[in-house]
Amino acid sequence: MPAVTADTLTLPRLPELPAATIEWRPVLKVVTAGKFLEGEGFQVRRPFPSADMALADPFLLLDHMGAVEYGPGEAKGAPWHPHRGFETVTYMIDGVFEHEDSTGGGGIITDGSTQWMTAGAGVLHSELPSQELIAKGGLFHGVQLWVNLPRSAKWTPPRYQDIGARDAALVASTDGGALVRVIAGDLDGHKGPGDTYTPIVYLHATLAAGAQLDMRWPTNFNAMVYVLSGRGTVGREDRPIAEGQLADFGYGEALTLRAASSQPSSAANAMDVLVLGGRPIREPVARYGPFVMNTKEEIYQAMDDYRAGRLATVQPQHLAHRSDADDL
Repeated sequence: MPAVTADTLTLPRLPELPAATIEWRPVLKVVTAGKFLEGEGFQVRRPFPSADMALADPFLLLDHMGAVEYGPGEAKGAPWHPHRGFETVTYMIDGVFEHEDSTGGGGIITDGSTQWMTAGAGVLHSELPSQELIAKGGLFHGVQLWVNLPRSAKWTPPRYQDIGARDAALVASTDGGALVRVIAGDLDGHKGPGDTYTPIVYLHATLAAGAQLDMRWPTNFNAMVYVLSGRGTVGREDRPIAEGQLADFGYGEALTLRAASSQPSSAANAMDVLVLGGRPIREPVARYGPFVMNTKEEIYQAMDDYRAGRLATVQPQHLAHRSDADDL
């Protein structure tokens, strides 16, 4: 880890922030992800929703898959299931996930690439490890984020965004000690490729041991940091945080985090984190399994449409970003 690397000395740098005068976001809480079984029985770590942290509007769910070294025949996925009313963002750091939908569409998510699926009015799909990974085993590590859609977009036609590993905008921290991959949103003028219905920022950052990352953050967005591997501190108060934990920040203009100078042997002498935030939708949320709407009546309708075969009848649109195929 990670699948996409770069020489931070050659990248554009984030500006140095005026530490004494800027309003830093305080850490409200640090949540340890619970462990759950999904799909055919693969384990995920889920920091929210949980007993310690409810919905993180506009986000609905964050599942951390792995990192796990599968043996032959051990890899599992999520066979056919429906969605309506939100978006799933699947980011694969290592390994391969193959996607197929009921209209004949499909694709491969692997080694730093992202599939941004807008379920909208409805899709029926499966997400499975590749046959090679199932047969031979191997490393599997990824994240799936659920992003809510506002009422005005819940019935939008379904679409996919195929974001290649090299599509993310790359930027370095002020001192070059951290590499930031901007998958969606805007970080100090560096824009990620993800096209969103709900304004959000979604980043993957790798901090070398002892490195610090300071970032301006929209004041009307919430802000969270989830640790994929390694350990460090968050906030000006240096709150300890480690793999599988999520920090929820309060109001402010900027946030800060630092990698510990000593890292676990499994973390390759760095701390890897997701940094995410968005503008809250502030609408009623009714959810049942794979359906997220505004009212119970809309949930009942989604269930009836699924049972009657009316849920996924439209061929999803594909928004292709730059492909990595020519570089392989």
